[in-house]
Parts: sequence; C-alpha cells; structure tokens
Amino acid sequence: MAGVTLKNVFKSYDGTNLVIKDVSLEIANGEFCVFVGPSGCGKSTLLRMVAGLEDISSGDLFIGDKQVNKLAPSERNVAMVFQNYALYPHMDVTENIGFGMRLAGYDKETIKSRVDRIADILQIQPLMQRKPRALSGGQRQRVAIGRALVRDPGVFLFDEPLSNLDASLRTQMRVEIAKLHRQYGKASTIYVTHDQVEAMTLADKIVLLHTGADVLRYGSVAQVGSPLELYARPRNLFVAGFIGSPKMNFIKASVLRIENDGVVVETPHKRVLKAAVSADKRLKTGDEVTLGIRSEHLELADSAKENTLPCRVQWVERLGDMTYAYLQPEQEEQVIVRLSSKSTVSIEDNVSLYIQPQECHLFDAEGMALPRLTV
Repeated sequence: MAGVTLKNVFKSYDGTNLVIKDVSLEIANGEFCVFVGPSGCGKSTLLRMVAGLEDISSGDLFIGDKQVNKLAPSERNVAMVFQNYALYPHMDVTENIGFGMRLAGYDKETIKSRVDRIADILQIQPLMQRKPRALSGGQRQRVAIGRALVRDPGVFLFDEPLSNLDASLRTQMRVEIAKLHRQYGKASTIYVTHDQVEAMTLADKIVLLHTGADVLRYGSVAQVGSPLELYARPRNLFVAGFIGSPKMNFIKASVLRIENDGVVVETPHKRVLKAAVSADKRLKTGDEVTLGIRSEHLELADSAKENTLPCRVQWVERLGDMTYAYLQPEQEEQVIVRLSSKSTVSIEDNVSLYIQPQECHLFDAEGMALPRLTV
C-alpha cells in the first residue's frame, strides 16, 4: 500500500489568501493520522489537497513513491468519505457501494464478491436493498464507508465523517472506524476532525494545525506527534490549550529565581510557585511566563503546604465517577481541578489548591514551552 508525504506544501487563493503554510510531514504505511484544529485552520483544505480536490500552490505531494501534484483524484489510489455521506438517493445500498467499481469497468462477479465482503465487514447485510432515505444517519455513514472500502485503496480519507451524528452514535462509529482500520491496517488513513476526543482516541499520529492571535500562523502545523506526546509535552501555549478536556489551566507569573531543580515564579498577587522545568538559558529573573497545569495534577491541601494558591469555589460539576471544581484564585484566571466523586467541596468554600511542581509546564513570553525535568 502507500504512505503519504508532504514537502513544503502551500495553498493560496488568488495568490494572496494563504491558507496552508509550508506543511511538511510523513504518514507511514498503515498509519492512522488525524488532522485536528479549530474551525478555519485549514485541515479540510489540506485533506482535499491530498485527494486532488484542491490544487497545490507550491510544494510536493507523494503517495507512495509517486509524485501526484498534477494527477486527477481518480489516479491517486485514494478513497474519500465525506461529511454529508454523498449517497445516490435513487440507488439502493448494493448499488451505492458498487457504483465506483462499475464505472471502473469491473465485471459483475467481482463487484458482487467485493460488495458482499464489505457488507459482512460492516454488518449491513439486512440493509442492502434499501434506499438511503430508509436508513438512519449511522447506517448511511456505514454505506459511505463501504463505498470507500470496496475500492481497496492505498489511502483512506475521512472529512469529519461523524459530525452529523448524535453523541452516542459518534462514540459507536468511532469504535467501528478504529476496528476497520485495524482490519485494513495495510492502508494509510487521514482523518479530519475538530473534535479532540476523536483525535486522541483514533490517532497513531496527530497533526494539530494552528490558529491564534497571530494570523500569520493560520494553516501552519503547531505540533505533530502521538496523542500522548501532544498531551504530556505540548510545544506551545496553543497546543496546551487545545489538547485536553478540560483544557490546561494557565496562571500568569514572572520569574522570581532559577534553581537547579526548577524555576520559581511569582503570581501578580505575590504567590510563589515552583515548576520542575529547565530555564534552558532562555529565562532570567523578571521575565514574564505562563505556568500550565492540568486539572488531574491539582489537589486540595492544607494551606500551610508549599506551592499552594488560596481559592474560592465558584462552581462544582458532579459527573458520577468524578467531580470538577471551578476555582477562582486571587486576581488570577479561573482554575479547574478534578476531584474524587466523593469530594464534599461546595460553592463558596475557601480552599487551598496544591500545584504539583513535577507536573507543571512553563511557557516563555513567546508562548513556547520550557523543557520539563520529569515526564
């Protein structure tokens, strides 16, 4: 089968509106790669460039060892599943799945054999004589996936395929897509979503595309890596704030002193906190920084303990297996802490929030992460 390689790829409209900026990445044979990012970051445009539905303004695109910049979609050995299913309403399921093979000139026996095999894999045998209007959203999506699978392509492309489904069905279909990828592990898969849960649970590799206050960064790659890499070691504030639910907590501070085992910072309200990171020769006393900490690495503690912030509880969400408390430190942004389901914390309680130094992230004034001393 085929991997996908992008080298210094750009996309602009009318030569001025630049939407994809210098993207270079490799997607290996059999790898499940997810393009993720907020609306407008260019992830669907990048996918359509791989499919051949959008031209590449500059750079090179390879599928396997073949450069495909100028090849038509039908010549790229890719199959695409669209957000809106794009089924033919006058055809039944059997005809919809086999239509592409008919156009390609396959004989009837080969088409029937492949369609029957795909129906077994997707468990849609009872639906084969139905028209799309008689199918549920999840069933239509299975048919759309079947139409892609039957072609046995080298690369599968999914453009937000679950966005039209309700929450429970999205979860079910996410599992089905993961199982299908394992079964068809020889084919590379590129999957576009704005839903980070889909990205974290499906991906071997995540490509997070940038948006932010700096318009020049739109359409560029913020970070590439495994889901846990992006979660545990975000390269910058954008990645740290996007990956994770709830998102990472951020506390504005300035450098108080630099020690061998970390950096000591001071909040605007003169609270002293420590992060187990390396100054990396970039920091000096007085520099503005942002301390980041995830909700599961916070805990309520005795006020006498070091590395604590006094807070007032603003809101409590009890979700059964866990509790999220929304805390307001003095003159700081709101902080979310994950607690046990047995926690008795209540709105308006005054609490002390302990911040684990070894779990802290620290970002410089440019928003770039300092190296952590621990994993």
